[in-house]
Amino acid sequence: MELKIENLEKKYPNGVHALKQVNLNIKPGMFGLLGPNGAGKSSLMRTLASLQEADSGTAFLGDIDILKDKHSLRENLGYLPQEFGVYPRVSAEELLDHLCMLKGIKNKSERKELLDFLLQKVNLFEHRKKSVASFSGGMRQRFGIAQCLIGNPKLVIVDEPTAGLDPGERNRFYNILSEIGEEVIVILSTHIVQDVRELCSHMAIMNKGEVLFNGTTDEAIDLVRSKVWEKQISKSELAEYQEKYKIISNKRVAGLPMINVFSEDNPLNGFVKSDENLESVFFAKLNGLI
Repeated sequence: MELKIENLEKKYPNGVHALKQVNLNIKPGMFGLLGPNGAGKSSLMRTLASLQEADSGTAFLGDIDILKDKHSLRENLGYLPQEFGVYPRVSAEELLDHLCMLKGIKNKSERKELLDFLLQKVNLFEHRKKSVASFSGGMRQRFGIAQCLIGNPKLVIVDEPTAGLDPGERNRFYNILSEIGEEVIVILSTHIVQDVRELCSHMAIMNKGEVLFNGTTDEAIDLVRSKVWEKQISKSELAEYQEKYKIISNKRVAGLPMINVFSEDNPLNGFVKSDENLESVFFAKLNGLI
């Protein structure tokens, strides 16, 4: 089952053009949707999750018309938004049981077997009697994945899932997502480049509602291979270098700017070759350098 998106458009009443002719063909596995805040990622996710209407275009999950047959979509969808509310003082076990009922699983023993399996899968079984409201950020996100998997969805959407997680929780979350992505379509929407590089074989880069790149992560890195050069300069030199070179990004290292520039040939002048990485592709695309 594939997800096919063609010419998807969305413009809000305030004039923001959130989606501009978005075209994507996504196969089972982990797919990374990368972009800065305001790129249109959440608008696309909300549209695919049937939480808002598109202005035009089509989106099909297999034979399911996502934009018209919302009931069939929701039967095959798992969705983890960036933030989700929970009932206070309700345990993980009770809340997951309630969500199973809302998904149409009426048999009590069947629900019990399923929720035990899901809580084991996300490493929360020993915390099942605790209130979800008391969970850490990482535990809450893992609970969110558990509720995503109710009903064996064919499409799982996770929106900015690792923002604010410590490295340990992020790694646990990575492992769970990778396991899920072996069987279904998992769309990971994020502005964290590391998430996409570590989890996804295929990806898209969005900015201002448009898809700037769509392909494999290796194809993305090939766009800047042997074309990224770095040099540490003084703060007073930054403006001069911005005029002379195609700067991909700059960051402070030991208090001084470390600039990365895009150039087909060695720019000399003290520059050395930088390691190719997805972050360079990301900023080069956003800055219109490739």
